[in-house]
Amino acid sequence: MSERGEAPAAAAASAGEMPAKKQKLSSDENSNPGDLSGDENDDAVSIESGTNTERPDTPTNTPNAPGRKSWGKGKWKSKKCKYSFKCVNSLKEDHGQPLFGVQFNWHSKEGDPLVFATVGSNRVTLYECHSQGEIRLLQSYVDADADENFYTCAWTYDSNTSHPLLAVAGSRGIIRIINPITMQCIKDYDLLGEKIMSCGMDHSLKLWRINSKRMINAIKESYEYNPNKTNRPFISQKIHFPDFSTRDIHRNYVDCVRWLGDLILSKSCENAIVCWKPGKMEDDIDKIKPSESNVTILGRFDYSQCDIWYMRFSMDFWQKMLALGNQVGKLYVWDLEIEDPHKAKCTTLTHPKCVAAIRQTSFSRDSSILIAVCDDASIWRWDRLR
Repeated sequence: MSERGEAPAAAAASAGEMPAKKQKLSSDENSNPGDLSGDENDDAVSIESGTNTERPDTPTNTPNAPGRKSWGKGKWKSKKCKYSFKCVNSLKEDHGQPLFGVQFNWHSKEGDPLVFATVGSNRVTLYECHSQGEIRLLQSYVDADADENFYTCAWTYDSNTSHPLLAVAGSRGIIRIINPITMQCIKDYDLLGEKIMSCGMDHSLKLWRINSKRMINAIKESYEYNPNKTNRPFISQKIHFPDFSTRDIHRNYVDCVRWLGDLILSKSCENAIVCWKPGKMEDDIDKIKPSESNVTILGRFDYSQCDIWYMRFSMDFWQKMLALGNQVGKLYVWDLEIEDPHKAKCTTLTHPKCVAAIRQTSFSRDSSILIAVCDDASIWRWDRLR
């Protein structure tokens, strides 16, 4: 994958049929901790801690931001990053193509196995984490189109059956919804939340509200629509203008954005994740107008050797940790439980055999496991040290 010209495009929201090929792989292909030699595994731990040294121009001695009440006071306590991890296992998928996405299922019940999914090439694979570092292969789905290249995945669940559902999308612009229980691809899915923040190759970040009367009615009608009772297609809503837009945060392609309460974390190819909010510090994000041109930058999480496109970060379920990999196989983990984001402590994780670009990371719901997927089709498991 090139740095720009062959970058993944955003997936369009259309449902697809079930992949023609689907297989449940045998458990003898599972990966055990023995795959890593003892000496190398002993060295694969948290190796250094540091702080963000570069400060943006925006001052932080302003009132608290909604959703992150302690940020913006300009106070901090000096301490080392309290999170440490140890590499306990790795494996490699046989297609040998880049793995672009990984996600743990956060909708499982307490005590259920920790399940995560990976996407890369035209394959979707499900794994289960067990004690002693074991990673057990559960299922693998292969798209009928050999040219499909899956870029992203996300978990949800069926509110009627409580079955887990996995949404995957890639270069063909088709969103597929897979039910791992029935091992079938289905078409129905639900969208929760009231705001969406989008990003793209035009350097911009856009806020879209989906709680307007128009959108609420459209979502309601989508559940009532029955194609067996009418020849008329369902009328999709097209929203051409966002509720807020800015190009003042990044000067390159924006490839990842996440909500942090009412604050926003976003990154480009500039070796920094930026924490910011639309408008001024005291402005309510729900009252931001499309004409608003101000943005408030609260802080930056700096790193190195990550200036290629489509390298995505993740946070744990409780938004206490932030993790990102770079293009030479290093993992950065930041402590978000701080009063000043400028003084965020970072732990760097390395392993001598992990040298390929880390495309995405994912924490288990209990934050005990961190998974990273790479350009060489490898998967790396890091367990948190207590």
